[in-house]
Amino acid sequence: MTATPTSLFTSIRERRLWIWSLAVVAAIYSTLGLAGSLAARLREHNLMTAAFFVLLFLTVATIVGSGLRSRPGRREVWVGLGLTAVYGMAVLRMGVSPEERTHLFEYGVVAALIYQALRERVRNGSRVRLPALLALALTVLVGWLDEGIQALLPNRVYDNFDVLSNAIAAVIGIVGSAVTAGVNGAWERWRGGRGRALHAVRDGK
Repeated sequence: MTATPTSLFTSIRERRLWIWSLAVVAAIYSTLGLAGSLAARLREHNLMTAAFFVLLFLTVATIVGSGLRSRPGRREVWVGLGLTAVYGMAVLRMGVSPEERTHLFEYGVVAALIYQALRERVRNGSRVRLPALLALALTVLVGWLDEGIQALLPNRVYDNFDVLSNAIAAVIGIVGSAVTAGVNGAWERWRGGRGRALHAVRDGK
């Protein structure tokens, strides 16, 4: 559904994507002072590993879901599995603490939502140059502000490594969302073409 010409957004879908993006950013910022105590509670109850896999699942589901415009099939499932493997390798290779691992989840989601919001604007006729790079820049900026806020909080510090982690997460989120959108779009076009061909055959009869 397309929004009115005077609207700030080009469609209802774009508006929803921006709202979700802002909601995720607000949730990240609102829990900055609670991350340490929450992690301690999870360790105390031996729930850190379970929480990690729940976050991983929700992150991959959100990134893949952001790129869908029609019902997903097994191709999109394979994209999700590949994205899960990429996240797993990134976390293991970075060798960071559980608290720092959340950056890979948080900003991957933010980047995917912003990227799809920008793609939606392009799809509806608005001029947006290099939406992937713009989404990356906006996400890195949001992550940098996150670190700036942490520098003002007790028991938290500004860390350039976290800024880098945010950027890596953004790249993973954007690539995952773009691949999902490409696969889903190609499948949708193929089904549409097949449907038109079948109708043409039936009409010919």
